[in-house]
Amino acid sequence: MKTVIRAFFRTLRLVLGPVMLLKERLTQPTGVQRAPAAQAAVDQQCQSLALYQFSTCPFCIKVRQEMRRLSLPIEKRDAQHHTANRDALVQGSGATKVPCLKITETNGQTRWLQDSDAIVAYLRERFAAPAA
Repeated sequence: MKTVIRAFFRTLRLVLGPVMLLKERLTQPTGVQRAPAAQAAVDQQCQSLALYQFSTCPFCIKVRQEMRRLSLPIEKRDAQHHTANRDALVQGSGATKVPCLKITETNGQTRWLQDSDAIVAYLRERFAAPAA
């Protein structure tokens, strides 16, 4: 019975995965426009961030959409298919839970922020779009 259930969910992921990725691509938000100097500063700050994610995870898609909306070039690391990324995620955060944002502070300390709502709130607070 356990094998049947696993096969069912594996098939469901195979069918729904491409649909979710297509929807993500078709509904991409327009990124905020910043002055070149301001965007360069944001780009520099984003170098200390990395998003550990699965490509078809709906919570990861939510975070990626917010990253696009805020025009954030945060490195995305696939923790589903790349063993080294998955191992780094488990070692740093203690779990294979995605999405997970790795934040490297200027003093070298590393924080791991899990939960899509917490990540989106952090990104909005740190990289608030300029008032129009």
